[in-house]
This record gives sequence, structure tokens and C-alpha cells, in this order.
Amino acid sequence: MSKNELRRSLSLYGLVMIAVGSTIGSGIFRTPGGIAAAVHTPEYVILVWVMGGVVALTGALTFAEMGSMFPGAGGLYTYLREAYGDAWGFMYGWFILFVSTAGSIAALSMVCSEHLLYLAGQEASNSWKVPLALFIIVFLTVVNLFGVKIGEWIANLFTGAKLLGLLLIILAAVFFSNPAVPAANAASTLVQTPPDDLWSAFALAFVGVLWSYGGWHHASFMAGETNNPQRNIPRAMMIGAAVVTLVYVLANIAYMQLLPLETIARSSTVAADALQTITPWGGKLMAVLIALSTFGTTGIYCMTAPRIYYAMANDGIFFSKLAETHPKWKTPVRAMLVQSGWSVLLLLFWGTFENLISYVTFMDFAAMMMVATSIFVFRKKRPDAVRGYRTFGYPVTPLIFITICLWFVLFTIVGDPIRAGAGILVGLVGYVVYLFGFKKKE
Repeated sequence: MSKNELRRSLSLYGLVMIAVGSTIGSGIFRTPGGIAAAVHTPEYVILVWVMGGVVALTGALTFAEMGSMFPGAGGLYTYLREAYGDAWGFMYGWFILFVSTAGSIAALSMVCSEHLLYLAGQEASNSWKVPLALFIIVFLTVVNLFGVKIGEWIANLFTGAKLLGLLLIILAAVFFSNPAVPAANAASTLVQTPPDDLWSAFALAFVGVLWSYGGWHHASFMAGETNNPQRNIPRAMMIGAAVVTLVYVLANIAYMQLLPLETIARSSTVAADALQTITPWGGKLMAVLIALSTFGTTGIYCMTAPRIYYAMANDGIFFSKLAETHPKWKTPVRAMLVQSGWSVLLLLFWGTFENLISYVTFMDFAAMMMVATSIFVFRKKRPDAVRGYRTFGYPVTPLIFITICLWFVLFTIVGDPIRAGAGILVGLVGYVVYLFGFKKKE
């Protein structure tokens, strides 16, 4: 093993837990209220979550083919660079560092902090939220420096815990559904009044839905440390997306069996409110679950994305120091520290969960939309390349993913120009950095 080579030790099970664990974070517990308020009816609520599942599944099916073609470190960055060249590869890595992953780490650590304070009886103490969130980021970064097996252990443990908690909510709805819900919904003005502009309502709801579904592709970032990556990377992304879709749809059906939709629409703690209808300690139980969930997902994000910066630096199109690995633990230590440092700055600058997820989701899905178009390039330019998997339903499958992402991106630009503009500005700065610092001379 060379000095800066990553160690291959991740199993398929560990990858699936990373795909699921990096997706199920705060979204399914935090966003259903805003989604219900946007689309008004139970049918539309389920439809928008199913649409989110379609995005995840079609994206996973599309990226799985490229994952089988490029089993080295870097994941989506590698696909984009191989399809369109260094500039596009650099821009993807730049977005992941300065918008997507760092912003997600900041948002998740904030939610984890809020619920730990709630459990400690200090939920009203706003002065402690940011310092505790900062400690969570620093702690998980340090833990992940000690090797990928520790990160895999964190993913396995906390992903299992959050799936168990969501199963508890689903089973609670099966055995303790609230008989007053149908009458409350029938009498609700919100439920009985469709949104004035359905397309805009769905676009607004999609901010929360896509935030909740984002993350399954993080399994591809770990290809350089995976056993049999040509086989395991595609399988992990597809299994992860399918598991998350099933769990999310069932969880939302469960919420609506336990609470009237108008109550859900007014709530920022839907999961806790749902369990509170069954037991008075439901709020505390859900606080534990959400703290575990967001803690585990933050840890996964601290581990996965630095492998992109490592791959970029090795390719000579990012800061060379980020290609250095620790001589003993074989982790990209500098890349991990830079990412966490930027997460801290974003946390201090944006300050709230809502600001952070709007900033993140727009650029995340704009970037993934562009990556998905790469499959058409590879089918045309590399028709005979070795593929361990070919996308089911091609070309319809990637076109569905690209179309939904494009619709969301355009509506975000119109509906939330400030945070969309912030993401675009970061992109422009990145392109200038590439032109003057990393573009190869002809």
C-alpha cells in the first residue's frame, strides 16, 4: 500500500448502512409539517413523498451504472469529470465542500444540539445550541480520523437505531390509530381547500422532501475503501434508496393515522406529537431518536465527502495537501479537517436549520442533475466499457430523475432567490479559482 493510498475494508452491509444512514437524518422528523402545510391533503402528502422516492430510486439506478464503471475513490465527482472534463469535476467537488456536505453537517449538528438540550431540560437555552453543535462537529471529525472501520461502526449502530425508531412509529399507527382523525380531516378547512397553485405548492414541499431524501449517493464516495466496489457500490445505492423510500412513505402514513393533517401542518415536531397521542413520554423518546439519528448522519457526512477532495487532489485539480492520508490510519485527514472547518463557518453564518437546508438542497440537486446527464455521454462515447450493471429502463429512468431535478431547481431560483443566489455565487467563485489555480495549460 502506497503512502497516500486508502485502505479497502468496507463491506456491502456497511455501505448500505452508509447509504441509508446518510439519508435518514433530521428530515423525516422535522419536515412533514411544512410539507403538509404546503400541499393540504393526505393524498398530496403521500404523492409528494412518493415523488421524492422516485427521484431517489431513479437517481440510484442511474448512478449505479456509473459506479460500476468507475470503482475508484471519488464517486459522483469522478463520473462528472470523466464525462465533461476537469472543470466540471472541479466544480462538483467545490459545491460538495462549500455548499452541500458542509452545509448538511452544520444543519444536522444544529438539530442534534437542539434535541440533546431538550433531553437535558435546557431546550430554552439558545445560547448553548451553537456551541454544542460546534462540539458535535469537532468530536465526530476527530473520531473519523482514526479509520474507516470506526466510521462504519458509527453508521451501523446509529442507522440501526433510527430504523428501529421509525419502525416503532409505524407499528404504533398499526395498533393505535386515532379514530378521531377522519372526522377532524373532514372538518378541516385546510384539508378541504386545495392549494391555489399546485405546482408552486409541490415545489415548496419539495425543499423538505429532497432534503429528507438526500444522501443515498454518499455510498459512492467510499468506493476507494470498499471491497469489490464494482459490485457493491451499485447495490448499496439501489438498496439504500429503496429502503429509505419504503420507510418514508410508511412513516408519513403512520403520522396521518395518529394525527389530523391540520395538526401535522402546524407542528415542527411531528414524530414526537404522534407518539404523544399514545404515551406521555413520547416526546422524550423521539428526542432520543432524533438526537441519535442526526448524530449518526453527521458522523457519516464527516467521513464520506472528504474522499472526493482526496480524489480531486490526487488528480491534480484540487489543493494538493488534501491528498495526504494519515500514515497509520490511512484516512484523508487534511480533507476532513478542511470540510469540518467550513461547516463551522456556515453554522456561524446562516444560523438556522431552515436557512441551511434551503442553501444546501438547491445546489445539491442541481449538481446531481448534471451528474445524471453523464450517463448519456458514457453510453455514446464508451459503449463497450465494462459495466457491472446497466441502468434499468434506460433512457427513461435517467430522464425522469433529470426532469424532476430541473423542475425543482428552476422553481427554487424563482421562489427563494436569496439562498439560490448564494449557492450560485459560491459556484462562480469556484470557477474563478479553477481558472486561475487549477486549469491545465494547453
